[in-house]
Amino acid sequence: MTVCYFGFYNREYSRNRILIKGLKQNNVKVIECQTRLKGIAKYFDLIKKHRCIKKEYDVMIVGFPGYQAVVLARFLTRKKIIFDAFTSLYDSLILDRKESNKVSAKAFYYWLIDFVSCKLANKILLDTYSHIDYFIKTFKLKRNKFERILVGSDDEIIKPKKVVNSHNKFLVHFHGKFIPLQGVEKIVKAAKLLEKYDVEFNIIGKGQTYKKIRKLAQDLSVNNINFIDYVPYEKLSEYMSKADVCLGIFGNTDKAKRVIPNKLYEALASGCPVITMETLAAKEILENKKNVLFCKNNSSGDLANKILELKNNNDLRDKVATNGYNLFKNNFTPKILGRKLKLVIENL
Repeated sequence: MTVCYFGFYNREYSRNRILIKGLKQNNVKVIECQTRLKGIAKYFDLIKKHRCIKKEYDVMIVGFPGYQAVVLARFLTRKKIIFDAFTSLYDSLILDRKESNKVSAKAFYYWLIDFVSCKLANKILLDTYSHIDYFIKTFKLKRNKFERILVGSDDEIIKPKKVVNSHNKFLVHFHGKFIPLQGVEKIVKAAKLLEKYDVEFNIIGKGQTYKKIRKLAQDLSVNNINFIDYVPYEKLSEYMSKADVCLGIFGNTDKAKRVIPNKLYEALASGCPVITMETLAAKEILENKKNVLFCKNNSSGDLANKILELKNNNDLRDKVATNGYNLFKNNFTPKILGRKLKLVIENL
């Protein structure tokens, strides 16, 4: 079996890297037809590259982000196309990040791109059943067009490491791009509530709400947060291994309730106990007090209480960490996800 992995995708983005690696680990030959050129040049570059390999593959997978690439793919080939939608442009940019009003021309444009790209594909990949339900309702698509392929994490990059925490304080880790669904403001407010409990936070990353978050921390005079702008992906494992607890997402947006983010799988893969917001999506794979600790939606107070619960209960902390890592090993590695994707291809 030979797959053409096609589009404007970034090879280093975890979703693409994991699926390509997983396919190769399951004896699927992957030919990459990819460009990182900008503007109209990227279309001509893909056309030229595809011409050289058009007879060499059985199925095409359009990598994330691939919204416009699906249109080109359908023009170039009559072979089956799998579109790794992964997320909705309309949902991400309009509903979650609120870049424009829902009734604006820009909103309609993003909705139309989502709709057309899904219509042109033979099969659409998404990361949760909650996300699939959203696509079916929003874009009027049939359920049998979708397959759930979870996000997972690369077990050769993110893995448990024995790193001694040199701090005397209980260390809480978060990394992200400060988009609304992550709810970083809840973490800052929880940190304020825990100042007197020897709890320290590492918050790694920058992004959309970063300035707002830094101002919030300043206004609250929070003194137990270390803001760290950038850490290479290969080093994240060390930071998570130093931590006593890793945090997921806590945003009060609809998208936050539909996704299971990269950082949650990465935390499971690192062998660190995880606290995240309770959602239908998260409950697709996780069980409270078995392999995760759930906190209430939109409650920094409950997040603070859950951090203290793990701080004060070594047995629970070890249980959640061990079960979480075993869950990852048995379900979310590239090889396991690649095997599931291979089955999707075989059943087209």
